[in-house]
Amino acid sequence: MKEIIRLFPPSCQHLLKENVRWESVQEIRLRVHRPIEILDAAGHQTIEGTIMTSENLSFVLNQISEYSLYRFKDELKEGFITIEGGHRVGLAGKANTHHDHVESLKHICFMNIRVAKATRGHVERLIPYLLNEGKWQSTLIIGPPHSGKTTMLRELAAYIGSAQPGYEASKVAVVDERSEIAASLRGIPQLDVGVRTDVMDACPKSEGMMMMIRSMSPDVLIVDEIGGESDAQAICEATFTGVKVICSIHGDGWGLVKKRPSAKKLLEEQVFDRYLILERLGPSSNGAWTVLDQTGQALAEWKGRGRDAVDRSRHRINGHYMGGV
Repeated sequence: MKEIIRLFPPSCQHLLKENVRWESVQEIRLRVHRPIEILDAAGHQTIEGTIMTSENLSFVLNQISEYSLYRFKDELKEGFITIEGGHRVGLAGKANTHHDHVESLKHICFMNIRVAKATRGHVERLIPYLLNEGKWQSTLIIGPPHSGKTTMLRELAAYIGSAQPGYEASKVAVVDERSEIAASLRGIPQLDVGVRTDVMDACPKSEGMMMMIRSMSPDVLIVDEIGGESDAQAICEATFTGVKVICSIHGDGWGLVKKRPSAKKLLEEQVFDRYLILERLGPSSNGAWTVLDQTGQALAEWKGRGRDAVDRSRHRINGHYMGGV
């Protein structure tokens, strides 16, 4: 994690090297006049002797921006900057607004370094439910914050966009509005999103989806975090062209998401063939996930993630759902 450690003043670097479990760290939080906070799979801890002064935070900000915050003015409006290695640095402070829109950030006193890691082995159990007779199923991933939605999208992009035993890779287009899925730096993905995957970085989803369909002719379109009506309409338009869409939305379960205005029409018109429901990850929980069909009926359930997930389905998958696998 040298690309992260180098961001800090020399007085903090050796403390981070000695006290951080880098194999499991998820976030590094910085706040003026407070010690560095580390979040990992075991919970959170503070690093003694690392009180972040205004000068220390300015040092980190200069390292992140390479001494040119102006170059990142568009990213600052969104509240984050992506750095080498695909790590994303969230920023908070005083917002400058114009006509109720954020123009820039100043007096940045809070930072959250979200550590990017390439993960594998989470999606294999899903494939029999998402691939039917050789065709991928349009899927909506539903989960609260910190439930692994973006990680799931990234792994699906890599899996679908790379050759696997039994079938060839499909053409995948990723519209990565907030640079979270591919974590692109100067347009180049820093994380594995597949051999046949094309990425449109830092582009609004509603525009980016239509651009990718026209220019890259994908088989599968992957986008993160459905927001307003324009996103929902773009997804409808994409599915009308025959492209399969895999996307995510914030929500605590299928029933509550169905009440959201931006998602209600999509669910009522059964735009999606599958729903993947994720539970929040925590220090004492690896979460759980459930696959639903087009009508909201459960097809499969697992407790935990990856190859060690425990099958807790009420019934086993049958030949109909196995499709072409």
